[in-house]
Parts: sequence; C-alpha cells; structure tokens
Amino acid sequence: MQKKIKTKINSAERLTREEGLWLLQNASLLDLAELAETVRYRLNPKRRVTFVIDSNPNYTNICNVDCIFCAFYRHEGDKDAYTYSVDQMITRFKAAAKRGVRTVLLQGGVNPAIPFEYYTEMVRRTREEVPEIHPHFFSTSEIIGMANVSSLSIPQVLSRLKEAGLNSIPGGGAEILSDKVKKKISNKKGTTADWLNVMREAHKLGYKTTATMMYGHLEKDEDIIEHLSVIRDLQDEYHGFTAYIPWSFKPGNTPLEKIIPTYATGTRYLQMIAIARIFLDNFPHIQASWFSEGKKIGQIALNFGADDFGGVLEEENVHASANFVHTTSVKETVDLIRSAGYTPAERTTLYDIIAEYGEGEYPAAAIDTARLDVHFGASEILTSLPIIRSQTSEIV
Repeated sequence: MQKKIKTKINSAERLTREEGLWLLQNASLLDLAELAETVRYRLNPKRRVTFVIDSNPNYTNICNVDCIFCAFYRHEGDKDAYTYSVDQMITRFKAAAKRGVRTVLLQGGVNPAIPFEYYTEMVRRTREEVPEIHPHFFSTSEIIGMANVSSLSIPQVLSRLKEAGLNSIPGGGAEILSDKVKKKISNKKGTTADWLNVMREAHKLGYKTTATMMYGHLEKDEDIIEHLSVIRDLQDEYHGFTAYIPWSFKPGNTPLEKIIPTYATGTRYLQMIAIARIFLDNFPHIQASWFSEGKKIGQIALNFGADDFGGVLEEENVHASANFVHTTSVKETVDLIRSAGYTPAERTTLYDIIAEYGEGEYPAAAIDTARLDVHFGASEILTSLPIIRSQTSEIV
C-alpha cells in the first residue's frame, strides 16, 4: 500500500479516504515527512516560510452553547462576563496598529444580546478608522448566531458584512467535522453541515477563509480523515480556503479535562501536519503553530509539510483561559524561522508577501513579548444591548 501511495503522491494524484487512513495509521513519522515535503514543495517551491503580525482580541466572552472543551466562555450575569462596545474595540485596534499589527482575528462567544448592527458597525468602522488593520472577523458559529438574532439568512448576513468591508473569516468552530464527535463535545453547536454551509456561502460571495481542526480529545483516526475529506471536497467547489490550521485540545479549566487530562503529543501533531499536507492537495498553505504546540515543535513541523508559521499573536485569550500560554515577538518569530533553515517572509491575511528578510533583517514592528492586560471598568462595559433570544445556540 505504501509503495502505491508514494507513486500516487509523486505523480500528483489524489489519495482516497482509505489511503489517507492507512497512511495515518501505518506510515512511520519520517515517511510521512518525506511524502509531505514532496507535496509542500510542489505547491510552494521556495524554501520560504511566512508569518503574519496579528492580534486575537475578543469582544465578548458571553456564550450560550456550553461546549465541554471550552474554558473561555461565561454566562450572562457571571461576575467576569463582559461585552465591549464598538468604541472600545476600535480603541484597541488603533493601539494595536500603532504597535505594528496588520491583522486582527476577532472572535467572541455567541451572545444573543448583541444585535446584528453591532457587527456591521465593527467592520465598517475598522475599515474607515483603522485602515492599517485587516479585519479577519467572526467564526461560522458567530455568523449563525447573527442570523438567529436578525432573522436574516446566512447569505444575507455574509452579504451585509461584506458590504461593510469584511472579506475574510477565520475557520474557528470546526473542531472535528464529524457529527459523532460534535454530539459529544458540543451538542448545542450545530452539525458539520452547518459549518460547511457558512463556509460555502462565504466562498460563493468571494470571501477567503481558513479551515481549522482541534484534535486530541474524543475523535478517532477515522474522524480525522472525515474532517480532511469534507474540507477538501468544499475546496474543490470554490477554492476559498487559503490555509489549513490544526491544533491540539488544551484541557485546562474545561469540563472535558476530567476525561482528557493531558495534551496530545508532539509526535501526534507532526502526524497531523504531514497527513494534512499530503491529503489536502488543493490547499495552498499549511500552518505550523508555535503558539499551540510550542516553538520547537513548530519549527520541526516546517519539515513535515508546513510552509507558514502563523501569527505573532500579540493578544490571545482563549488558550490562556485553559492555562496554556506561549509568547513571542516579531524578532523572535523571524529568528525561529531562520534558525530552522528557511527564509522568513511577512505576509498579509490573504497570503500576499509583504517582504522577505535576509540574514540580520527584521520588520520595523517591534511588538513586546509581554501579554497584553487590557481591561475596562464595569461602568464601561456595554450593558444596554437588547436581549434577543434564539431557538438555536452556537459557540466559537
């Protein structure tokens, strides 16, 4: 079987689900690396690794879905629950832009008290008032939540967000695109078809998006291949995915911690990167995550098919809620890529190259490694939003 698979990969032929599963379960780690590198350099011939200078703030942590893998969400009325106004978020975006941030990946919980106009205003004002920032806003779950509170269809929600200036969305909310697993870890969240439907409608409208996967909990190998298969099939339709990004489940402070108390191994992560690069023959980029897996594993993943090193992540709160924090700086990111044997290149959200950096060269941005500690007083928290209850619930 392995000889047949290698021949197919060398001939740029697509693997079947059965062949993908066989590789995941039987191939050695080094064999996976070799095959993944073949595909990586076919799609990205240069020995270049990209990164983006970004920040991942949150506008609310109130959510009504209660996913058992999440340590971030709070319920309305909890003492540490918050929803920030658009004014407050724009202030944060402006401060981030001054520090060199080019992309803001914005997500929150699914808060039914927030009206749809809040989201369109957020996008419009970001474009108008902080033009240095690319708004990479809102997961599929949030978009479904917007449809629920506004009585608009998913295409209508996406169209109005696009009219306001949004043209890319992150891939959050996928977890594992297998309904058997989804029913166990996020039974209120919706189905695989729901996630795919939002992405499909976004791609129809010209949005570019990422695809993600959170593994290392209740999934089996078959679920991994199912996940990769459905996003590969969707990519065939519109080619709207820019990149695929896997990360491992972080159990700290989550209800699922009682069942899965430990992290997935670095070896498993390298398998996930390599099998994705081999199987997702129509995805241009695979992202290695220094943030979710550690800097050394992130560097090693660059030899397992990944061609992107993700973002600097000036601010991040979801993993931090699970007691998992890694930090870096722009300079260290460039040094990590360079010391792994690649040419570092800064990119945009949409993977356009801004600049390559030779030996001793760095971007002008100099973001400090310290975590941001941005809080607003209770009197500043947005509390006047009308509460609009919906029949279905989602979470980031």
